[in-house]
Amino acid sequence: MKITKEQFGKTTDGKAVEIYTLVNDTGSEVKITNYGGIIVSLKVPDKKGNMDDIVLGYKTLNEYIKNSPYFGALIGRYGNRIAKGKFNLNGKTYTLAINDGPNHLHGGLIGFDKVIWDVKEIKQENAAGLELSYFSKDGEEGYPGNLNVTVKYLWTNENELKIEYAAATDKTTIVNLTSHSYFNLAGKGDNMNHEMMINADKFTPVDETLIPTGQLQSVKGTPFDFTKPAKIGSRIDDDNEQLKRGKGYDHNWAINNYDGSLRKIACVYEPTSGRFMEVSTTEPGVQFYSGNYLNETMVGKDGVPYKARSGFCLETQHFPDAPNKPEFTSTKLEPGQKYSTTTIYKFSVK
Repeated sequence: MKITKEQFGKTTDGKAVEIYTLVNDTGSEVKITNYGGIIVSLKVPDKKGNMDDIVLGYKTLNEYIKNSPYFGALIGRYGNRIAKGKFNLNGKTYTLAINDGPNHLHGGLIGFDKVIWDVKEIKQENAAGLELSYFSKDGEEGYPGNLNVTVKYLWTNENELKIEYAAATDKTTIVNLTSHSYFNLAGKGDNMNHEMMINADKFTPVDETLIPTGQLQSVKGTPFDFTKPAKIGSRIDDDNEQLKRGKGYDHNWAINNYDGSLRKIACVYEPTSGRFMEVSTTEPGVQFYSGNYLNETMVGKDGVPYKARSGFCLETQHFPDAPNKPEFTSTKLEPGQKYSTTTIYKFSVK
């Protein structure tokens, strides 16, 4: 296992940013920067042994700062949307930035995706990794409580990327951390022929602004049924109100039989390359986003512009707008409690 560190550039206020390369014993590698905890690159072999970079992203730090749809970033304090940027805790209303139509998205104007994290290198017998930490002050982006956050990335010899999230607060707050990598297991083109399975009989339908209505709707007989493997593109343009609202998939699936344990909740197969990705998590939900708003102003690492649907996200999470939906699993964190969650992306070939 090998870890190397290089300079990745400077922020607009002159702070130096590093990029770390984690290489396992098979030669597969992940590149992660301490700016936003971004997974910049992830290279694994196809069925013929050829390496491709299977995550979307940019070549330079400046591009991430200027125009990024959260490529590969750590998301916090709250992944996904909060309706109208408001929530109530212990009788007090908190107001957050409105940065997605009428709603709050992914932690605000300067969320965890735009801060510099402290880094410690981790070397284990079967994994190389990074421990990223960040102190989010009381009132940052409108959220209450001083929050100590730690995220561990571990890259194993089995081509697993393990992400372990932890947080503690000194005041009642809300927390919902996730990772926003855009995957394309072919390494190029769109994601329409990727075959996906999600272990969820229900999803959370949304209103016109993509806020969940609070209902859990059965996927049966709808384009949202991925209980058996189906091509991402097979029903994405169906005449369906929910698909129209998201311009494709941008919805949260409620994982079957959630109990907080780590288990496999989704898998994706790309037939041309033979690459196979399995997602395991301790979280109750996963946001499947089919990259509908990618556009050609975003020119990727290889110089090719990203068209709509050229990458997909599987963001493990608690449900969107949970602070305003008591019927959803709570995202409240109290002093003395520890927020702790794990997600694993495992790559192989079939």
